[in-house]
Amino acid sequence: MTSARPYHHGDLRRALLRGAVELIAERGPAALSLRDLARRAGVSHAAPAHHFGDKTGLFTAIAAEGFELLAARLADGPASLSALGGRYVAFATAHPCHFEVMFRADLLHIGDPALVEAQTRAYALLRDAIAASASAEETQTAVLAAWSLAHGFASLANSGNLRDVLDGADPAAFFPAIARAAAGLAD
Repeated sequence: MTSARPYHHGDLRRALLRGAVELIAERGPAALSLRDLARRAGVSHAAPAHHFGDKTGLFTAIAAEGFELLAARLADGPASLSALGGRYVAFATAHPCHFEVMFRADLLHIGDPALVEAQTRAYALLRDAIAASASAEETQTAVLAAWSLAHGFASLANSGNLRDVLDGADPAAFFPAIARAAAGLAD
């Protein structure tokens, strides 16, 4: 009887995901190629396709992993909106490559079950926190407002547009002040 031999990486899928995130950090998602990824991992050019099918499958796996990481980060603390928003920003700044891919529908297999499950888990944490203090009619609008505020702030932080404004402050730590200011501007 023969036993299956594991990849020399131990977990090639994991190594490929890690390598893809590194390539995205270096070159951006548009320049990522499965051949370069295989070369970096030291495997045949067919290995990434075996695990992900194509580049879109690879991006989908990165996005699903990102939503899992986001859900874990959101669940790790109080459910107040400013705290959730701060953790959202902390995730985005700690995992900018995942964050960049997660919301690019043009790069993803949108209906992928693992992606949908991970997205749903992350979204539910925000929805449930808002539903606890809003009416059913207000919940959807409030979720979109809170998500937009945190996502926009995180995107501005990741793109370097807040460097002068934050003057070295941690974007996640600064976010509660942004949330309070936004709440004060409401009609």
